[in-house]
Amino acid sequence: MSEPRIWAVLPAAGVGRRMGGPLPKQYLPLAGRPVIARTLDRLLALPAVHGAVVALSPEDNHWDALAYRHRKPVHRVPGGAERSDSVQSALHWLAEQGGVRDYALVHDAVRPCVGMAELERLIDSARDERGGLLAFPVRDTLKRDDGDGHVARTMDREGLWHALTPQLFPVMALHEALVKAAEAGLTITDDASAIEAVGGRPRLIPGEATNIKITRPADLALAEAILAAQGGTGA
Repeated sequence: MSEPRIWAVLPAAGVGRRMGGPLPKQYLPLAGRPVIARTLDRLLALPAVHGAVVALSPEDNHWDALAYRHRKPVHRVPGGAERSDSVQSALHWLAEQGGVRDYALVHDAVRPCVGMAELERLIDSARDERGGLLAFPVRDTLKRDDGDGHVARTMDREGLWHALTPQLFPVMALHEALVKAAEAGLTITDDASAIEAVGGRPRLIPGEATNIKITRPADLALAEAILAAQGGTGA
């Protein structure tokens, strides 16, 4: 029996909101290449990653125009209204292809600066633990508001982590967790929360603060500076 493979999964159907221009965020230029292309380049550079599955809106015409090519397989599947729907679509495709023993490395399409060292840490640790996610401890003071723009109280940050992506889980374990979460009417904001909802305890793998998510125009300049500092290697 062949060894389980690792597939990069990008749920990119729901990140199409624009930042004041004609292009969805994942297709904006970043240091000469679209954001999503840089993200895929980074993930597929890992020897442990077999290929990628990209879940996109059926109305997304930008992907074909991008004409992304890689020596590793890259497959497009239809995404859904919610992030979890897009992940499920990718997992369903993998299961149909015989990947029931494989792992899904689920990553935000607009996180192009994830480092190679943190990716390797995640794969080495989470695969042994049957699942985990990149994260880093909360360092800033946290305030809860009172609903009227004032501070209600200061929150205890002890033991709190910022959840990042990628998050790595067995294909079928994540599929079953997402199904059960949907049946229970739970709101799933990341894949780890689905695993938690069925009693799992995903491993927290130390990530880097440079693994930013592009959500605002200023993030593009910051991402370009991070890529330059990484020297294109992501180390």
